[in-house]
Amino acid sequence: MPRCGSATWRGQPRTTRARTRIRGSRAASALLGAALLTWGGTPARAAPPDWTIAPSAGGGSRPAASDGRPYIYAEGTPGTVLEDKVAVTNPTTRPIRISLRGADADNLSDGSLDVRTKAKDTGAWITFAERTVRVPARTRAEVPFTVTVPPGATPGDHPGAVVASAAGRDAGVSVHLRISGPTLSALTVEHVRVERGDSISYDVVNRGNTTLTPRLAVRADGVFGTVLRKSPRTLPVELLPGRRVTLTEPWRDAPALDAVDVKVTVTAGGGAADSATGTARFVPWGAVGGALAVLAGAVCAAFWYVRRRPGNRRSTP
Repeated sequence: MPRCGSATWRGQPRTTRARTRIRGSRAASALLGAALLTWGGTPARAAPPDWTIAPSAGGGSRPAASDGRPYIYAEGTPGTVLEDKVAVTNPTTRPIRISLRGADADNLSDGSLDVRTKAKDTGAWITFAERTVRVPARTRAEVPFTVTVPPGATPGDHPGAVVASAAGRDAGVSVHLRISGPTLSALTVEHVRVERGDSISYDVVNRGNTTLTPRLAVRADGVFGTVLRKSPRTLPVELLPGRRVTLTEPWRDAPALDAVDVKVTVTAGGGAADSATGTARFVPWGAVGGALAVLAGAVCAAFWYVRRRPGNRRSTP
C-alpha cells in the first residue's frame, strides 16, 4: 500500500523525539462516540473496509498495528516539544477526508474511560501538521503532530488521545504523556455502603499524579463471624490522576439476618493503599411482616373469643 506523506515541522524550539515503549495490553476501554477508544491496548479500528487510525510504524514499511505499538508514549520536561505520527489507512476504493483533534482522557463515574468534550491538558497541547487530511483510495497517510509541554506543567501522567472523525464515526489513539519530575502514587477509599442487600458500592479517588490499576479486597464480619471474604484481585479499571470513580462489587448469598461491618481495601502500584468500612443491617422484612400479621390475627381472634364467652354477655332484664 502506498504512503501519503504530510508536512514536515520547522522552527520548533527544543524538539525531542517522543519515545515509544511497547507494553502488554491492558484491558480498559472507553466509548468515544460510536467508536471504541482503547487505553493501553490495541488501537481502535472499525470493521473492514472502513478507515483506521493507529500509531505510525517506525519506518513506515508495515501497518502500525502489525508492529505491535499499541499507543503513543511520550515523556519530556516542561517546555519540551515532542514529536510523533499517526497513520490513517483507507483500504476502500474511494478517497476519504479525516478530521483530527487532540483530546484529554477521562474516567466516567463507573471507571470506564472516555475523552473530555473540551481539551484543557494534553489534548490542548497537541498540534497537527494538517488537521484535515485527504486520504486517497488504498492509501496510508502518516500525519505528524507535536505535543508542546507548557513550562509550568506539573510532573506525572497526563493521559490524552488523538481523535479522528470521518464518515459519521470517531476513532482514537491513546497518548500516554509523562512529564518528568517527582511522582506520587496515592489513593483513598470512601463511602462504602451495601446496596439492595446484594452489592457493595464504594468510591476510589486517585490522589496522586500517576495512573493507577487498583486491586480490591473485601471482608465483612457479622455478629457470628466472617460472612464474606474476597482475596485481592486486579480490577479492570485504569484510574487516571485526580479522578473519582464509583465501583460496585456483587455480594451473592448475603445473610438474611445480621449486623455486618464491611471493609473495602484498595491497593495499587507505587505503594498506594487505603481502606474504608461501612455498616449494614440485614432484616428479613418479609418474614417479619408475615409474623406480625399472624400475631395480629391471633390477637384479634382472642379478643373475639373473649367477647363471645357467655359470662361476658349482658343479661336481658
